[in-house]
Amino acid sequence: MATIEQAGTMTGAAPGFLDKERTIATAGFNRWLVPPAALCIHLCIGMAYGFSVFWLPLSRALGVTAPKACPDMSLVQELFTTTCDWRVASMGWMYTLFFVLLGVSAAVWGGWLERVGPRKAGFVSALCWCGGLVLGAIGIITHQLWLLWLGSGVIGGIGLGLGYISPVSTLVKWFPDRRGMATGMAIMGFGGGAMIGAPLANLLMNYFKTSTSVGAWETFLAMAAIYLVFMMIGAFRYRIPPAGWQPDGWTPPNKANAMISKNNVHLKDAHKTPQFWLIWIVLCMNVSAGIGVIGMASPMLQEIFAGKLIGLPDVGFNQLTVAQKAAIAGIAAGFTGLLSLFNIGGRFFWASLSDHIGRKATYYVFFLLAIALYALAPTFANMGSKLLFVSAFCIILSMYGGGFSTVPAYLADMFGTQFVGAIHGRLLTAWSTAGIIGPVVVNYIREFQLAAGVRPDQLYNTTMYILTAMLIVGLICNYLIKPVDPKWHMSAEEVAKLQAASSKTAMATPTGSFGIGKGGFDAPALLFWAFVGIPLAWGVWITLQSAAKIF
Repeated sequence: MATIEQAGTMTGAAPGFLDKERTIATAGFNRWLVPPAALCIHLCIGMAYGFSVFWLPLSRALGVTAPKACPDMSLVQELFTTTCDWRVASMGWMYTLFFVLLGVSAAVWGGWLERVGPRKAGFVSALCWCGGLVLGAIGIITHQLWLLWLGSGVIGGIGLGLGYISPVSTLVKWFPDRRGMATGMAIMGFGGGAMIGAPLANLLMNYFKTSTSVGAWETFLAMAAIYLVFMMIGAFRYRIPPAGWQPDGWTPPNKANAMISKNNVHLKDAHKTPQFWLIWIVLCMNVSAGIGVIGMASPMLQEIFAGKLIGLPDVGFNQLTVAQKAAIAGIAAGFTGLLSLFNIGGRFFWASLSDHIGRKATYYVFFLLAIALYALAPTFANMGSKLLFVSAFCIILSMYGGGFSTVPAYLADMFGTQFVGAIHGRLLTAWSTAGIIGPVVVNYIREFQLAAGVRPDQLYNTTMYILTAMLIVGLICNYLIKPVDPKWHMSAEEVAKLQAASSKTAMATPTGSFGIGKGGFDAPALLFWAFVGIPLAWGVWITLQSAAKIF
């Protein structure tokens, strides 16, 4: 923890630019400028999902045209070798490092973020994520796998955690009337980061590659520079509302809603409540089911439908030629891209819907619908219906993304807004856990089925039923969530003391009907949205072109 604290102290040497008090909005500020600031950061760190685009090129970083393989090399030797190319499986550990470190860093430094504000947290996130890419590039140049793990995996993973939670508390406070929609807009950027980053990385590697280089380290440096610009713009455009601010003309609903608390729970007490752990299990089960499918989407479609994907309905996967397998692999890549698109869209759609039907009801829909779709998936596969099978998993992945974007609003409803960013950070350890459970369930059951001689098109039936059981556990936990016991509520005096710094600065700041948060989609807001929207639209277009090959 000292590292981040020291970073915060060092960055504080700038004349107040990173201080929380300097980020409090003044008259005329438009709250619609905050979501695109969050997107600037999330679209960059979301490239963690697309890092696998580097694995094959890096597996021949020395050989360039073909890997310099050393089959008998241990993982420890591989970390330090300069004469053998790295194995894809060894580089794949980066994916685990990303999401374990994301959850751990969000949990450890969430409280620090609440104290120093989103700008300083976003600034440190940019240094970690982009600095990690630079260190990773050095690891590629010197061919030291441990340096790649340390740079992009560990330091970059810390940047992921800080960047991911940096806008949550701020957005919830700016949009008390639309909590779900606000967090959905930002968190959809994390799902969209790979849609932009993966094709961009491919373009850059093709541009930089030579007869002696696969273009990977050059791409790392180029993307670090691009991401640094975007993330710094996002960090410096963050603003927080003055204490007690409410949208102009809006008042909290008079109708009592027991599931939306008007009180706050302190960070040190949130994890002592059953509500925290029930929501933790709800998120863990929802994510475990979805993340397992994401990791195996491509082989799953290929093995289940095999020849049907290329007009050969009676040809099984093991009967396909090398050329035919290459053809269906390209189609399966389109399936993976389509799932990513629904993952992104679901983050905005479901979180926005939760503003109208409530968070608990939204999770009921997630679990009941997903249980039905997972249970029916083997039937769709046996019917040979690509349309039903693909549609089922697109809906499932939309709810996977929706689970991420709805949970911050769920936490704000339960625990109040004062510490929601830090509480959300601690809850993300559920994601780290799911990142282990989901892939293990899907991958190891597949291997067990293969060893037992099960046909490729039947490999995933048992898996679907196990994931269905996990979702039933999540459904039960969601049912058990009730309002937090009043004994955990902070007093008005405690909240006032915490908000003292903001209140002091806000003394000279017009609030409420004096113009803060107004403007809607005026010209500056539209320009900022276009700044993040155009790259996102490009990524969607590339994905749709790839997905069209499925049908």
